[in-house]
Amino acid sequence: MNWFGFVSGAILAILTMKVAVAGPPGAPGVAPIEVVVLGTFHFDNPGLDYASVQVDDVLAPTRQAQIGDLLDHLARYVPTKIVVESQKRVPGTNYSANYRRFLAGTAPPNRSEVTQLGYRLAQRLRHDEVYATDFDGEFPFEPVMDWAKQSGREGQIEAMLANTRERAAALSAELKTHSLEQVLRLLNSRDHLRADHGFYTALLGFGAGDEQPGARLVAAWYARNLGICARIVQVAQPGDRLLVIYGAGHAWLLRQCLAEQPGVRILEADAFLRAN
Repeated sequence: MNWFGFVSGAILAILTMKVAVAGPPGAPGVAPIEVVVLGTFHFDNPGLDYASVQVDDVLAPTRQAQIGDLLDHLARYVPTKIVVESQKRVPGTNYSANYRRFLAGTAPPNRSEVTQLGYRLAQRLRHDEVYATDFDGEFPFEPVMDWAKQSGREGQIEAMLANTRERAAALSAELKTHSLEQVLRLLNSRDHLRADHGFYTALLGFGAGDEQPGARLVAAWYARNLGICARIVQVAQPGDRLLVIYGAGHAWLLRQCLAEQPGVRILEADAFLRAN
């Protein structure tokens, strides 16, 4: 056998072979990353927000039936990865430590949207992991209030806070006559998300000269959301379909940040939420 001819032919074949190598997101021929950001209120009424939406017990049979319908509809998106608002991670990873306990059956009953939507949907879709991407941050609101008082604008900021309480109360009232899914559809409308975000951008007006407490608060809020967005970006791979379940106040900035990433396509949540 002519070994030289055989070996040189094999080398030539290897050198001329077209090898498919996945490029970075956004590169030609690379599958896009699809993202649905589902803004929510907190199902377990933890009282962590200045104005919280109040909902009856989501573990009650009626609400559980509604959650079952909601999961059916979200499952139509067939997410490949589910991201939740939690900081309880497996050390050194973005994996949710609580989801592993949920799968093992060692987690106690939990009313939060993280469990009722994120973990239950992931279990239904047989996901091995859920991604916990929350990022800690400051919220220096007191300096804003102090500046407003000293500047005679306390009434203005009190009106903004009253509007926030009224919006939460209106959603609480909706929940008395509507399903969880119907309220989430309202919560994820562009107008509602923009109004939620508008509270923060309005705070830029609170300050003067070198004293800018409003800008510092807004910067801290953006920094937290950029930290969340970074973790989401780092778990996404070309071809993924991400479902991001977060408090609705985060939704505007997360959508914006993720939409600016190469190869990412934002899908509207209401495409998977029933209107009635």
